[in-house]
Amino acid sequence: MRVEDACRPGLFTVDVDDSLEVAAHRMDQAQLGALAVVDGQRLVGIVTERALVRAIARAADPADVPVAAYASSSPQTATVEQDARAVVQRMLVLGVRHLPVTSRDGQLIGMVSMRDLLAVEA
Repeated sequence: MRVEDACRPGLFTVDVDDSLEVAAHRMDQAQLGALAVVDGQRLVGIVTERALVRAIARAADPADVPVAAYASSSPQTATVEQDARAVVQRMLVLGVRHLPVTSRDGQLIGMVSMRDLLAVEA
């Protein structure tokens, strides 16, 4: 099985300058645990549910704090043609639950989660 078999269709992103509140709203609406953080068309990070919890624990005001303050930087990615089991192993080593997915030419096309990969395997 390849990553493209498990990748959710559609691209859910948040701009690097958007607030954590905007990110939380998009995650809630799309029922996602992570969003790709972009600067224009360029992937610059990932913001996750964990990041939102960390911000709240630190008493950050989600309406005033930009996503960039809590997003991961230099995100790892998976490509559509990669073997899904190899990607799962990589995610375990990295300690992440989500990876942005790129096309063969490096274009950001989606996100894959550990849950997505397990659902296809099951």
